[in-house]
Amino acid sequence: MPTVTPEIRIQREDFDAAAETRRLTAGRQDIGAIVTFCGLCRNEGGRLAALELEHYPGMAEAEIGRIAAEAVARWPITDLTVVHRYGRIAAGDNIVLVAAASSHRQAAFEAASFLMDFLKTRAPFWKREHLADGTVGDWVEAAAEDDTAQARWR
Repeated sequence: MPTVTPEIRIQREDFDAAAETRRLTAGRQDIGAIVTFCGLCRNEGGRLAALELEHYPGMAEAEIGRIAAEAVARWPITDLTVVHRYGRIAAGDNIVLVAAASSHRQAAFEAASFLMDFLKTRAPFWKREHLADGTVGDWVEAAAEDDTAQARWR
């Protein structure tokens, strides 16, 4: 089985999930399933205009790389892409993409779910709310349900 080197990018620019899927499958006939997860910025019932995401360059890529390497070790993944944005992200815009490719769907589903659960709890990103009324809100605290979701993989 060939070694999988996950594609990990942290960028300010938006991404195109369909283009990322095409890149994963270009010239490949060993892929039977691609599971993509695209996380978007919610407006929280009209209260939120945007999120501001900050990260520690180098540290964020390294931690996502560790999480991705663990997914590759656990499931028969044929390719993997993780794109995470930073900066000010408006409600409705993309924040994160995970695309897991495998010969079979179950491995792709599980790897993508695993990656998102660990990205929510281990990737060093900080989020601040920008409210619809023009004020800058607080930094967002970690959610207990994210820790619970991550615990299922132990």
